[in-house]
Amino acid sequence: MPAVNNPPNPFSRTGCVPLAAPRPATTELREESARAILTRNNSPDIPYRWSVNPYRGCQHGCSYCYARRTHEYLDLGAGTDFEHKLTVKVNAPELLAAALARPRWKREMIAFSGVTDCYQPLEAHYQLTRRCLEVCLRYANPVGVVTKSPLVVRDADILTELHRRRGVSVLFTIAFADDALAGRIEPGAPPPSQRFEAAGRLRAAGIPIRLLIAPVIPGLNDRDIPALLKRAAECGVVSATYCPVRLPGNVGDVFLTRLRQELPDAARRVEARIRDMHAGLLNNPQFGRRMAGSGPYWESVERLFETSATRLGLHGDQPWQACTPVPAHAATKQLTLF
Repeated sequence: MPAVNNPPNPFSRTGCVPLAAPRPATTELREESARAILTRNNSPDIPYRWSVNPYRGCQHGCSYCYARRTHEYLDLGAGTDFEHKLTVKVNAPELLAAALARPRWKREMIAFSGVTDCYQPLEAHYQLTRRCLEVCLRYANPVGVVTKSPLVVRDADILTELHRRRGVSVLFTIAFADDALAGRIEPGAPPPSQRFEAAGRLRAAGIPIRLLIAPVIPGLNDRDIPALLKRAAECGVVSATYCPVRLPGNVGDVFLTRLRQELPDAARRVEARIRDMHAGLLNNPQFGRRMAGSGPYWESVERLFETSATRLGLHGDQPWQACTPVPAHAATKQLTLF
């Protein structure tokens, strides 16, 4: 069990200095009756307008997760708090049903989740994602699912029927080809091998599956790109895309601390590569550039992806466009998002 370890919260007016050894980071759940469940996106970097996040925080504990900063808005920490102090929006299905029933709703695609994984272990008990998908099926509303979890296979029945009626796409995020290396950087997430197995099972059920290689961490996992694409093609994945690592705010501290602990020999090189593609920073916050990299090394990563994806017939999606579901009645035309 890890010890409590959070970088100082820049949004908090108070701080604390530990007088003893840090206590164990025990998991705490908070059930919440949320006021709304549909989140509207205004960023030009994201191809969807609406998303649903039934949970706050994520048990997968990926050290690079950009969403860690959202916990700081709640006066919590971006470190162990993010994976151990979790909020469950218990009324999410009812809120979604009310939103989709409104006459002005245009049945636009809804992304699950976008911030934290909608199929993290909590979902096995609460089933909020499944119940929200049942609402989308009731209203024939298209859905795009982004997950690291094989638990999504549990809902193949709903996803298959929804795809037949309107449109579904499941996007598996897989950054590492090796289970052991993945476990050192994303300690609570299911191994990549289990994700690929789940992708194959959903594809066999007729559901379009896409691969998102993210984050690509230069100097660490960029060499895994050909192997990941080859495995994806073997599973029947219809297309693939990628996205460079970005480490906003205290996420950089969390990731680099983990990297130095687990891979001390590679840490300095990896940090230098990340800074090289973000003009000396760990993150480029500029809209339109947040999901992109630059520089000679990153250009070589782009060429590696393009060459490998084209050879395997997985070329086509731009970063994050894989969230766009394809309606069953128009398999060659993507939905209009904006």
